[in-house]
Amino acid sequence: MKIGIVGLGLIGGSMAKSIKQHTGHTVLGCDLSQTVMLKAKLLHAIDDELTDGALPDCQVVILALYPGDTLDWLRGHADQIAKDTLVVDCCGVKRAVCPEAAALAAGHGFTFIGGHPMAGLEKSGFGASIPSLFDGASMILTPPGDMDIRLMEKVKKLFLSFGFGRVVMSTPEEHDRIIAYTSQLAHVLSSAYIKSPSATRHMGFSAGSFKDMTRVARLNEGMWTELFLDNADFLVEEINILLQNLTDLRDAIATGNADALCALLRDGRQRKEKADEMGKGA
Repeated sequence: MKIGIVGLGLIGGSMAKSIKQHTGHTVLGCDLSQTVMLKAKLLHAIDDELTDGALPDCQVVILALYPGDTLDWLRGHADQIAKDTLVVDCCGVKRAVCPEAAALAAGHGFTFIGGHPMAGLEKSGFGASIPSLFDGASMILTPPGDMDIRLMEKVKKLFLSFGFGRVVMSTPEEHDRIIAYTSQLAHVLSSAYIKSPSATRHMGFSAGSFKDMTRVARLNEGMWTELFLDNADFLVEEINILLQNLTDLRDAIATGNADALCALLRDGRQRKEKADEMGKGA
């Protein structure tokens, strides 16, 4: 099988390396950076360049671009994608991508499925990509409601063969609502937390908690700005909940209300325990 990958940054580069490590598929890749293209070839992350001429020969095309760039690429290349080709994006938001992408697919005869690999690092670019990034991770897919169940089973097996631990089916709205909490809010909180003047004086006073809280503050601000704004309604809702919870804790501490503070902390611990238990059954 020929698999085309558009964009060889952290996600696209890791996807290419993972496919080469786990399967015998031929991988064609393209990136705006010629330096990245050269490195990808030298490291055997790709077998060859994904050109416009080679695009019709790909049975699968994976788009590892920002949301806006994903749609721009599809608009410009929809005519060159074969009718039996499966196209999957890797964007961190789905409502901003899936409706137009699905319409382009329907109009040109190929199949589009929204996707989001649930893995990443605080670093970006091809240089940070690793073949083990997706090992055991979830791959979220948001297929159209009328997609053939047999095709979906093939797509599921395909991503499992790349090293993913499981494939989760969702809708664009459900995906964006949940990801606002599990991913985007964590990046917002980490970015806000590291801005304290105390952050410059942490040496010798910090351990695991500090590292956990600040790891994702080292983000790609261009990409996350686009993701945040594309999911602003759900993300603002989660930020408001966080602000209320912080206000409750602040007020209990400021007024010396030990009973209220203890109750709030107990509630947090119990919710964490419940979340862990639910996670074991997933």
